Amino acid sequence: MIQPITSPIIEPAPCRRRTDRGEWCKDLVQMPFADINGQRIRFEDSGGDGPPVVFSHGFLMDREMFAPQLQALHPEFRVITWDERGFGETEFDGQPFTYWDSARDCLGLLDHLGIDQAVLGGMSQGGFLSMRAALLAPARVRALVLIDTQSGTEDAEHLPAYRQMQQTWLTMGPIDELTRAISGLIIGDPVASEPWIAKWRELPREAMNEPTNTLFEREDLTDRVGEITCPAIIFHGTEDMSIPADKAHELSELLPGCTGVVMVQGAAHASNMTHPEQVNGPLLQFLRSL
Repeated sequence: MIQPITSPIIEPAPCRRRTDRGEWCKDLVQMPFADINGQRIRFEDSGGDGPPVVFSHGFLMDREMFAPQLQALHPEFRVITWDERGFGETEFDGQPFTYWDSARDCLGLLDHLGIDQAVLGGMSQGGFLSMRAALLAPARVRALVLIDTQSGTEDAEHLPAYRQMQQTWLTMGPIDELTRAISGLIIGDPVASEPWIAKWRELPREAMNEPTNTLFEREDLTDRVGEITCPAIIFHGTEDMSIPADKAHELSELLPGCTGVVMVQGAAHASNMTHPEQVNGPLLQFLRSL
């Protein structure tokens, strides 16, 4: 069942909540930001004494894509979500960056919150940065939750078409034809895509340039994945057209501590958001085993 993208109200997480009548609350408290590596990072922290789990979103998404996991994990776990460079409400400097920089942003957020060690979960590019964080600071990563991601580069066969999408976005903006194609790849459900397309239309057109370059120009991490020895679990949609399922199985074989791949039946790229009923149970079981 498709879940709404609006995060539930869990104190002390501020800002995004609705009244009993479904209206946005007018007396909003200050939104949490952290100044990290020259960026002003927007994040949410459910608080609590449970083991911390940090979720990093995929390209063109934001922290709200993990609302179903927040609902399932809190209060047993302390759930942190954040907006990466170029997306959501993070104030991005617009400069070139790599997923190593994003990994350092994630680790910097742990510093900001006073967290020594956490489980890092990431969907697609969130997985790219989470694996890099595990390489940069292995002692700080208790485990990895990898969702519809891979260790390699963009498929060379598809890259010219993706570059054309980038140029269309930069010159014409998120026009209907483009958003239909992209949302089909990421979300796969036209109704569930509507609120995300609305968000994309609010993004500054030029702000997409550097995040897109980062996505397309990332280096191959495959030869280093074996250095990541923490426990890991992988989730992957059976209908994911962005990253084929065989990439998930290859990644599982490369990770020494991987418990296996959970194939999410009928899901496209954002499997945790669109099919949480298949993800949250195995996720909780994995987290409780640590």
